[in-house]
Amino acid sequence: MLRSPLEQFELFVLKPYSYQGLFETSFTNATVFLFFAAGLVISLFTLALRNPGVVPVRIQIIVEIIYNFMIGIIKQQAGAKGLRYLPLFATFFLIILFSNLVGLIPFAFTPTSHLAFTLTLALSCNIAMVFIGFYENGKDFLKLFVPKGGPAWLIPLIVVIEFLSYLLRTLSLSIRLFANMMAGHTLLHILSSFVVAFINSGHLVLSVFPFILVMAVVVLEIGIAFLQAYVFTILLCIYLNDSFHPSH
Repeated sequence: MLRSPLEQFELFVLKPYSYQGLFETSFTNATVFLFFAAGLVISLFTLALRNPGVVPVRIQIIVEIIYNFMIGIIKQQAGAKGLRYLPLFATFFLIILFSNLVGLIPFAFTPTSHLAFTLTLALSCNIAMVFIGFYENGKDFLKLFVPKGGPAWLIPLIVVIEFLSYLLRTLSLSIRLFANMMAGHTLLHILSSFVVAFINSGHLVLSVFPFILVMAVVVLEIGIAFLQAYVFTILLCIYLNDSFHPSH
């Protein structure tokens, strides 16, 4: 048993490596489970598309549902123009989803429960949105920070607020995902410790109630795993639409 609910989020260096002391690229337990999640995604699509048929089998149906689901999200939020980024957004959705689900395996590590991972992911995405905005609109992308119809004397203040709001997108994306994963797994640890404590003390009957709660929270966490991957992806689509159409 872990001594603390937060001990499950500790990083362990399995293979240390740094480039002249400047860049740390050590292989950690987070790296292992992130590669494991990526391997599950690759395996899913490999099995589904190895022998695709006109009449799809179950695993092919799952992949087709994911494909149509992603197309629907992008079209709804960013328009048909955003479909060129379908592979990128589908990759984000699946990696986040499977990273969330992998963390529900007993004694596994949840990559998305670390702010370093979610912040890096969100920051890279938002920087990409800025490049896309300038590529699509040139200097007109800056209209995103200047709403139409506002009083002239309020424009400087509004620009500052809009700019800070744009910068905070990175924090909102990363903290939302990280906090939900961390809170759920912490709750699971606390409830599981009650089950173990009752069993060790010989009160098997009393352990039934917290065990039922654990099972209920696991089901809830599975739903949250899907929900958080969906929210992250749909917000990226909304930000992409802002890059395409910066005018308020």
